[in-house]
Amino acid sequence: MTSSQPGVQISKKAFIQAAVIILALMLLSGVLTRILPAGQFARVVVEGRGDVIQPDSFQFIDRPEYPVWRWFLAPLEVLIFPGNVTVIGIILFILLVGVAFALLERAGVLQYAIHSIVRRFGHQKYTLLLVLTFFFMALGGFFGILEEVIPLVPIVIALALSLGWDVLTGLGISILAANVGFSTAVFNFFTIGTAQRLAGLPLFSGWVPRLMLFIVMYLVLAVFLTRHARRIEGKSARSPGPPDNAPIGIAQSEISPGSASGDEPRLRRAALFMGAMFVLILISVMFLTWQESLSDLAMPVSGLLFLAGGVGAALMAGMGKRAWGAIWHGFLGIAPAVPLLLMAASVQLIISSGGILDTLLYYASTFFADTSPFVSVLLIYGLTLVLELFISSGSAKAFLVIPILMPLADLVGVNRQIAVSAYAFGDGFSNLVYPTNALLLIALSLTGMAYFKWLKWVLRLWVWVIPITVAFLALAVVFNYGPF
Repeated sequence: MTSSQPGVQISKKAFIQAAVIILALMLLSGVLTRILPAGQFARVVVEGRGDVIQPDSFQFIDRPEYPVWRWFLAPLEVLIFPGNVTVIGIILFILLVGVAFALLERAGVLQYAIHSIVRRFGHQKYTLLLVLTFFFMALGGFFGILEEVIPLVPIVIALALSLGWDVLTGLGISILAANVGFSTAVFNFFTIGTAQRLAGLPLFSGWVPRLMLFIVMYLVLAVFLTRHARRIEGKSARSPGPPDNAPIGIAQSEISPGSASGDEPRLRRAALFMGAMFVLILISVMFLTWQESLSDLAMPVSGLLFLAGGVGAALMAGMGKRAWGAIWHGFLGIAPAVPLLLMAASVQLIISSGGILDTLLYYASTFFADTSPFVSVLLIYGLTLVLELFISSGSAKAFLVIPILMPLADLVGVNRQIAVSAYAFGDGFSNLVYPTNALLLIALSLTGMAYFKWLKWVLRLWVWVIPITVAFLALAVVFNYGPF
């Protein structure tokens, strides 16, 4: 085993870069609270929907007292702000996952599992790439699972490295595929489900056109990843990823064919146990996310199960007392991600506390006057993309935006099903672009990938994504994609 620290290790460069970007967004949000007038929509409580905005009720109000020094305390205030359960759940999740991976790596279980997969599928690796990409897309598109695939990301990255590819290929197969599926969701409670319910549409109605789009986007992503993998195969210098290509603490020598013996019964039992835990995690996530009252528990519960699997697998592999050292180093390695997540979450808190969140929604709604249906759909798409910078939660954004957008859509002759689709595209595809999104922060933390290197790479895919989704919306307007 290598003497390097086990588990996820966040590089200083990646941490500083992300912190500077998010701090700039915090300051921008604070400045906007001083420039824009404060405003407020009236809200009513609707059974099954919570607080719903009344579209015609906006009025300007006195600016709340929100001094500059509180901009910088906002990351701490996030922990006591209403809705902090989600933030705390994410923090617990990444800490538990970081510790679990440190255990799996130090015990040799991770290396053994990767070697076994390479030995079994190494001669069909591009078929494996296509299958795994579809699997992760299906998790996002059919079950709304996105952040919960994070535990699998380091494994897929290590697998990609062992097959001669790079970190970006591993990220593309896993988290990027899940995000594309989530964005073109066929059945997804968090975007399509919530938005359709708020819009008064039958739940998951209009799924056939969305399924067709899902297939098209899978083909586009498959071509994108395959071309990239073939281009950099065996030529790591051509990859824009981290130069050492081992960002998750696993040295290349540890995942080479000679690093794990296929006849070691303890490692085999430990790997099988961890595989069983993965299945249990997937089942629990599916169940919890489909139960609205329990959805906030999905990430911490999956994190606890993953930790239990890591501890159990490490003990079965004969790790013994060495596990305590791995646990500590795993915690220290992932801990720098916590302040980044709190800073990202504070952006929404700043604009809410400054009283300008509803003002932004009101000003955005005025652009819909005297526009054609297609232009209005594009405005919904664009508005959601802008709001995603400040409000990363798809469900929270739906409760804010949909009650305003749907009456406006009715006035300009836009079918509500089309408006919901435009909202879903804007909410989903921006998840792995904006540095205020917790999912992107966690993924980059796990890999040591610099934000701008990731952005440059992923925008090559978005060059195809945006025209395809705009074409889908154009056809939807032409054929009046329904049911109403």
